[in-house]
Amino acid sequence: MLDRRRMLQGVTAGAALGASMVPDRLLAAPGSSDTTPKRIIFFLQNQGFDPETCIPAGMNASGSLAKAKLPEPINALEPYKERLHIINGLHGLHTSPSHSAFFGALGGYRGGDGVPPSAPTIDYELSKVLPQTLLPHLCIGMDSIENMSTKPTIATLSASGAGQPIFMYSNPNQLYQMLYGGISTGDIRRRHEARSNVLSRIEGLAATKGQSLPDADRQRYGQFVQGFKDVNGLRDRLDTVADHLRQFAPTVDERYASPQFETDWHDVLLELGISALTSGITNTLTIGSGRGEIFGAWKGLGIDQQGHNLGHMKQPDNPIWIKIRQYNSRMLVRIMEALESVPEGSGTMMDHTLIVYTSNNADKQHTSGANWPVMLLGNLDGAFRTGCLTQLDGKRPINALYATLLRVAGVACDHFNMDDKLARKFDAGVGPLKELLA
Repeated sequence: MLDRRRMLQGVTAGAALGASMVPDRLLAAPGSSDTTPKRIIFFLQNQGFDPETCIPAGMNASGSLAKAKLPEPINALEPYKERLHIINGLHGLHTSPSHSAFFGALGGYRGGDGVPPSAPTIDYELSKVLPQTLLPHLCIGMDSIENMSTKPTIATLSASGAGQPIFMYSNPNQLYQMLYGGISTGDIRRRHEARSNVLSRIEGLAATKGQSLPDADRQRYGQFVQGFKDVNGLRDRLDTVADHLRQFAPTVDERYASPQFETDWHDVLLELGISALTSGITNTLTIGSGRGEIFGAWKGLGIDQQGHNLGHMKQPDNPIWIKIRQYNSRMLVRIMEALESVPEGSGTMMDHTLIVYTSNNADKQHTSGANWPVMLLGNLDGAFRTGCLTQLDGKRPINALYATLLRVAGVACDHFNMDDKLARKFDAGVGPLKELLA
């Protein structure tokens, strides 16, 4: 049986195989009690998520969205209102988000720039308990061309444990090579084989070193060695299902090598993420628009401003933020339409999927985290209510949402990443948010 607790640490993001169209031998480990394909997608936009950009005008309390008109920033979701659940009134006061909560956004703990994760994040924890796949978690990050080129991998949002960040991919060429290099031809295939040979040699060399290091350094060194081992193991496993993957690999076009704008890379990264879901390479996808930091650029949308300055602009009725949020909404629609097109069980992949859209920055830049709006799309096999707004009283943290996700995935959880002392101070309730459940 695969050890699902091991993730690539310091080297790469995780990826997985296992969906309804994947050969049966890859669906789950022997003896697994739940083989129903399920998947969860996290989409985090930096600089905050102002509730006025998602809550319909005049809705001041919980209620149905059926007769409401969605605000302009998310109007692309209007045809999908019956699948939408807007949540307002969660908090993240204990995460000290300010510019960003970084790992704390998905971890539900205090984060900060350059501060290592103090515990696993919810996306990783879910990837362990969803029906097993070969390597369950993929993380992709979108930023300016300059940042994505000079820092093709970065770790700010996801973690497999304390001090164990999970890196997100930002260069689509590298991500394509990792996922589909083994079935490619020409230059992509040659680069894939060359890189594979290098990584194999590094793994062998690394495994023989570090024996004389102090215990603490040896443990950290061992994490990097394990990272190379997992990368090489993933390559071998992907090679065994090459024929299956050929059905899903996106076409490599000029956007990969010669993007006109950073949004060209954003778009192909999204396509790769969608292909990873529909092919079964992953069951947990994390998308970081702005990569969990204060940067980000959208020149392809006609927006000249970028980075930190965007966070100092009020979002409601702001034409710049309307364009960014509409772009996000169109991405969400693309994900839903792609999953809706793939039959699964008695329905489609989207029937067994949940998309969680929020920010790594609560409601705005320089925030206390007193309000942390979230949108859910889909119902994960009927588990969540849809077509509604839930207005909470600000007394339950984002950790309660994460405990709810775990409960739906089959894991009892009273307080996600909260000890009793922290929970008594910051959580007025226990366990899942019943208001969200069907």
